[in-house]
Amino acid sequence: MLQFDIITIFPKMFSPVLNESMIKRAQEKKKIQIKIHDLRNFSMDKHRKIDDRPFGGGPGMLMAPQPIFDCVSKIKGKSKVKVILMSPAGKSLTQKLAKTLVKHKQLIVICGHYEGVDERVREGLVDESISIGDYVLTGGELPAMVLVDCITRLVPGVLGKEESLHFESFEAGLLDYPQYTRPANFRGMKVPSVLLSGHHKDIKEWRAKKSLAETKKVRPDLIKKQKKS
Repeated sequence: MLQFDIITIFPKMFSPVLNESMIKRAQEKKKIQIKIHDLRNFSMDKHRKIDDRPFGGGPGMLMAPQPIFDCVSKIKGKSKVKVILMSPAGKSLTQKLAKTLVKHKQLIVICGHYEGVDERVREGLVDESISIGDYVLTGGELPAMVLVDCITRLVPGVLGKEESLHFESFEAGLLDYPQYTRPANFRGMKVPSVLLSGHHKDIKEWRAKKSLAETKKVRPDLIKKQKKS
């Protein structure tokens, strides 16, 4: 079982997402376990304050180190657990990275907020900072949910058909090929005839060509990465 320990100041945000669909079934099947930790419970301030003004001035507030350090310490105990910070300054979440993270038995995920966290958290606690894209969100809660979803579907036994994992976007470094279902003719829009032919070799070749063409059109950067590697 893979355990996620999520540290947040907005614990109520997670239930609507993490208790539905595949993630809910994964928990029921005991493939994963998700624990939400309210960071404010670890504040030493009587008002449960967990942020403060940055030294040197500047806009906004920073998450203070003490509550985060104490929370992580309680979760970890004496165990060696990988600690992740969701941050726009982190490395990009990719399928390749998710495949390395799913190998762990436990992951602690810190949801950054405000203008970020005190740098001593990053230096003294965090093993890896991860971003879900080149944009800024209000906090790390939504990125944490994305991370959990991305990793959970890679846990053996979570998906109904394990082979589907091998035919998804990014598995071969390319985007997925177009797919169709019934009816074969919908309002004059027809399914490509090759998909109705029953010739598996032709279908495989068609899908490979379409996958490459779509990637070149939408994500040419993925093609460049393959050439470099």
